[in-house]
Formats: sequence, C-alpha cells, structure tokens
Amino acid sequence: MRILVVSLLYPLPTNSARGTFVADQVQSFVNDGHDVRVVNPLPRMLRYQEARRSTLTGAAKAPKKFEHGGVSVFAPRYSALPNHPWPSLTARSVRKHAKSVESWLGEWKPEVIVCHTLWPVAALANALSLRFKVPWAAVVHGYDFDVGLTHENISKVTHNLASSADRLVVVSERLQDIAIQSGMDSKKVTAIPCHCAVEDEWLKPLKPWNGRWRKDRIDILFPADPRRPEKNHLLALQTGEILEARGWIVGMTTLKIQPRPIVWDRMLVADLTLITSKRESGPLVARESIACGTPVVSVDVGDVGTYLPEAHVVSEYDAVALADACEAALKERWMEGFTLPQSFSEAYFLEQWNRLLEELVA
Repeated sequence: MRILVVSLLYPLPTNSARGTFVADQVQSFVNDGHDVRVVNPLPRMLRYQEARRSTLTGAAKAPKKFEHGGVSVFAPRYSALPNHPWPSLTARSVRKHAKSVESWLGEWKPEVIVCHTLWPVAALANALSLRFKVPWAAVVHGYDFDVGLTHENISKVTHNLASSADRLVVVSERLQDIAIQSGMDSKKVTAIPCHCAVEDEWLKPLKPWNGRWRKDRIDILFPADPRRPEKNHLLALQTGEILEARGWIVGMTTLKIQPRPIVWDRMLVADLTLITSKRESGPLVARESIACGTPVVSVDVGDVGTYLPEAHVVSEYDAVALADACEAALKERWMEGFTLPQSFSEAYFLEQWNRLLEELVA
C-alpha cells in the first residue's frame, strides 16, 4: 500500500534521535512491504532558537529534501510563533504546502495518509486528504491530548483536527479514554501501542544486581534530555541524593542526542533506569530498557503501571518513595522471568495497523 506519513517529528540529518518513535513505525511499514513517503514540516527558525527544545536541534538548517533509512523525506517550512497566539495563521502556513507536497511526490499518489501528532501538521494532512481524495488517520502520542486539548490558544483547533480525521489512533487506553470523554466519535478511535523496536543484538533477559548492599556503585540511567522540563530531572537528582545518603555510590547518566545503538548500549550497562516524567504517552524508553535487560523504576506516568511490577511504580512524585522503589528493584532476583506484553511487539503493531489501513481504503 502507498502510505504518505505526515509528522511534526522525524529524524533529521544532524539529529537522528528526533522523532524515532515515528521512524520506527515507518520502518516497520517499509519492512512489511508498504511504499512510504514522509512529509516532516519544520518551523522557520534561526540556529540559536534550537536551544529552546532538544527536539528542535538540527531544524534550523535541515535540508528541504533528504533520506532517512532509505525513505524519502520532504521538509517544507511553516511560520509559527511561540505559544501559538494566532493558530489560524499557523494552520494556514502549514496548509499552503499541499501543492508543493504534490509536486514533490510527482507521479506517486498515496492511497492513505497517516499523520503523527495533530497540531499543526494535521492541517496539512487534512488538506492533502482532500487534494488526493484519500482517507487519513491521525495518531496521537500524548502532547495533543495532555496539553493541546487544554491549551488556551489551540484547544479548539486541536479538537477539530482530531474530529476531522477518518480514524483517530491513540497509543494507549488512557488517551483513548480522553478522546471519548472529549466528545470524539468512539467508533473512529482505535488504540494501537507503539512497538518496542530494540534490535535482536541488544535483547537481554532482566539481570539481577550483584554487589555489596548500600556500599557499591550503582549506575542509574535517566533516559531523557535533562533540559526538557517535563522530564523532571530534578526529582531524579533528589532520588540519587537520598540513595547516596543511604550509602550507595550513585552514578547518573542522561540521554541527549544519541543514535539508537548508543542509547541501547547505555541501557545494557546501567543497573537501573529511572523515569520521573510529569507526562508521557508510553514512555517507550521504559519498554526499551526492559528489552535490554535493565529494570525500570518509574512514577506512575503513561502506561507503565499496566506492566511494570507494582513495587517499581510510585504513585507520587516523592524522592524517598522512588529511592525505596530503586532498592526494591535492586533486590529483585527475576527468578520467574519478566517479559513485555505481546501488545508491544512489532507483529501485533503491524497486524493492527494493516487491519486499520485495509478498512480505510475499502
């Protein structure tokens, strides 16, 4: 099937860590025999503005056309102001690229459009759907519902974009509940989790920690860029301080802009992965860490509470409780083994998506 993917986030030539969750899905489509093209609209910006968010790194000077993983990518520029005070102007700036996308595609015509994230790129996906007369599916990973639906400037347009899609795909049951509670047609909403894309070379069973209790060094992985405020790096540091007060020698590694193999390497060598985020859709790093054999301790965010051991999930943003959970994870021997739910597998992901795509084009 010919699939046109429109996404606000996608890896760039100088930032391969950007939008990897979308690139993973695109690569799965390609490996399954689908013909895929990607449109990744980027905001017009100057180089110094990249410092605002790690996801903007590499966006200022990114080429208009490039390839990633053998897939052709088109990156038109749109105009937007911080906090989107005039959303109609931003949407118009994005929509106007429909003609240039058609020109870039040439003789290639999509059978279906899949749009990852809603604001503002779903405005382009909707315009392309009308232009090519094909259905489109919107995919919500978290931000659009967790922030967009309550945002003072873009709440209305976010709701309208979600409702205008032929199908709305969310990556967790929590987001599905939000969609239905927001008045969206439940018949159009489908939950399909992102799959865990760790390659075979890095797959390991969960490993028990062996060392002197409260005397040896432990390596804790904070699997995010500490510059992103929603990742709550301060709470992770406070947890580390409490563990050190108990006698541990704590080393804490963070993840910034690194290729996936390096990320997985760091997961392999860590004794523990610690997640303290204020909001997450997954998080995918929790599943990847487990796949690499490293236990995870997390606040109760995203869907971690549905599969992590109860003792490893903390309901409050409390450093003492997180330190207790870290020690509980270090005590765990994993004698009975632990595996991720089948719903996080690539086979399940493709089965669900192929069914949805066939329904859309029928």
